[in-house]
Amino acid sequence: MQYFSLSTNVNELRIGNDSSKNIGKEIGKFVVSTMEIPWNIIKDKLGQSPEKVIDVTSVELSWIEGQINDLPEFDTIVGIGGGMAIDVAKYISWKLGKRLVSIPTILSVDAFTTPAAGIRNNHDVQYLGTASPDPLIIDYNILRSAPKELNIAGIGDLFSIHTASFDWTYAHSKGKSEYPFSEDAITGGKKILEFIYNNIGNIKENNNNGLRAIVEAYISLNTICLPIDHFRIEEGSEHYLFYELEERLKRPFIHGNIIGLGIYLLSRLQNNDPYFITEMMDESGLVYHPFSMNIKREDLIDSLLNLKNFVKSKDKLWYTVIDDSYIEMEWINQNISELKFN
Repeated sequence: MQYFSLSTNVNELRIGNDSSKNIGKEIGKFVVSTMEIPWNIIKDKLGQSPEKVIDVTSVELSWIEGQINDLPEFDTIVGIGGGMAIDVAKYISWKLGKRLVSIPTILSVDAFTTPAAGIRNNHDVQYLGTASPDPLIIDYNILRSAPKELNIAGIGDLFSIHTASFDWTYAHSKGKSEYPFSEDAITGGKKILEFIYNNIGNIKENNNNGLRAIVEAYISLNTICLPIDHFRIEEGSEHYLFYELEERLKRPFIHGNIIGLGIYLLSRLQNNDPYFITEMMDESGLVYHPFSMNIKREDLIDSLLNLKNFVKSKDKLWYTVIDDSYIEMEWINQNISELKFN
């Protein structure tokens, strides 16, 4: 096991086999935010029992506030699981001023390295607060106990640099960028993509080097995005398709997978080297076809037809290629023809 001090919002990183063992003995009275499967995997490793276990079924703000009202006295909130469990833990840490420990059991989303909690307010995405894991625990044995496609999904929020950076550059060229444009940030994002491309084999194999590569890439992304106070190089039009589908279907998705679908389609809308990024997603084993997420053809078509109106209705979404595009049935039929549906 190795320990690192990081110049990001991660106060301490513990990474290695069994790095979560006995953490419960170090953190005083603690509450756990988790779900049934990850909790069953890790509960006997902590060395101490929590004051309460929050079974996360929602990231709606009203639901989280209801959980807060029922909490006992505690010192530390421990997020164990995927993005939803860790986002709830981050929100509670920020809202109550409590120590945060993050133990991702899958790497399907970058929530375990980002400071803000991604919550929903009447199904609208909001990023609230600032929380820093102390420590962030990457336990290889726990991560490998999950289906490997859930860890591979973690590269969805890294491959999205391909489309999101294009969107930011495009917005800048139109005089529509919400932030001062940074060529250094774009270059840094490209270096992260190169790092991921160079580790595709390890990532697909779900070995220690592959898992570490995903975590290191996320942390590198933080070193670019936190100083400029936004994640414009990583979030763009590919995420907006996800937001529309989530609001339309009113159910959660495995984050990296649905982002992969957005990358597939929006890279084509951008005319942004779509075959290259699709090849990379296929090589990595990223699951992004609609059938794997139970997205029906007609729902995806309706979502694409509505995407521009959806974006226009959300005043907090950044300017992207969607704003200047007209997505019509001819384009849709052409670009979903190789996607797999049930």
